[in-house]
Amino acid sequence: MGILWREAVKIIKPYVVKIMTPRGSGTGFLLAYSENRRACAIATAKHVVEAAHLWEEPIRILHYSSGKEKLLRASNRGITYDRDLDTAVILFFPEDKDELPLPEEPLPLIPKGKFIKVGEELGWVGFPVVSPHNLCFFSGKNSFWWEEYRTYLFDGAAINGVSGGPAFYRTPEEIIIVGSVSAYLPNEIGSTPGLAVITGVEQYLAVIKTIKDLDDLQKDQALKLEGSINAKPETDGKLSKEPPKTKEPNSSSMVVKQ
Repeated sequence: MGILWREAVKIIKPYVVKIMTPRGSGTGFLLAYSENRRACAIATAKHVVEAAHLWEEPIRILHYSSGKEKLLRASNRGITYDRDLDTAVILFFPEDKDELPLPEEPLPLIPKGKFIKVGEELGWVGFPVVSPHNLCFFSGKNSFWWEEYRTYLFDGAAINGVSGGPAFYRTPEEIIIVGSVSAYLPNEIGSTPGLAVITGVEQYLAVIKTIKDLDDLQKDQALKLEGSINAKPETDGKLSKEPPKTKEPNSSSMVVKQ
């Protein structure tokens, strides 16, 4: 029968954090550690941390499962982001492992060059503004893989506060992170729902590869990596009105891109 949704939420819960800034809040999740475990990387959406990064404002990270918090000032964190994908990674050096008791090993990410087939169901979690103190679960089916933007359009809700939350797929044995919540595209005609925008893991995979090399860097050098792992030159990140024509995948739930 495989993993039920309630079981999947229980699995992912310890990995999830709430990200708070002076201007708002969003969601994030454990992405990676350096080999020596000194550096920790938290994935989120770029727009959740962009203003705090620009104005060097503090960011507070709340580990939902334990209730423990860590305040990160501009001097003791690094932030790298991909403007096109609306993804970001916060890098910091925990003082001890109990400071934010995140799991020992991150969850697997979907491999580079693969995506979820249209019609498959994903789940995602976050802290919506309508219930900001509670980790809420959402789900929907993949409507379209937008190759040009490395982005999924999903038949589901994406409420403010859920941005940056992990979107995950169930296999019979485990759950796999396939992206993070970015935005909601409302239907401007009539009263029918719009589509949730979930961006792919391209930048996250690049950061995981880079963070493995941090063991030989001094702490102050590592925190200056911000902006160095962008997948593409910065653009305004807006979606065009018409999606590009793409070939429909024709085998399995996770398929190799053509």
